[in-house]
Amino acid sequence: MKKLLVCTLLSIPLLAAGCAHPPPPAYYPPPPPPPPTYSQIAQQGFHDGFAAAQHDMRAGKPPNFARHPRFRNPPVPPPAIEEYRQSFRHGYEQAMHPGPPPQ
Repeated sequence: MKKLLVCTLLSIPLLAAGCAHPPPPAYYPPPPPPPPTYSQIAQQGFHDGFAAAQHDMRAGKPPNFARHPRFRNPPVPPPAIEEYRQSFRHGYEQAMHPGPPPQ
């Protein structure tokens, strides 16, 4: 009886060590090219939005493009803010829900 107890106690760490496999790395596809009709500012917004979504997915955060600093304070001149934000949103949504690029 004592041998069975000792063998069981010694085998528990070996069994537990065999179960500690790291999770497989997640695959995040490269960003698709922005639509050719986008201006330079819109292309930058699309790329920044795509990168922000990938960051959220890696960190396990719920999707919310509006919390990102580049969406709230775009690095563009004031007349182009809305264009940047719209393309940022499209890039973010493209990363979260892959499909055909926005037109």
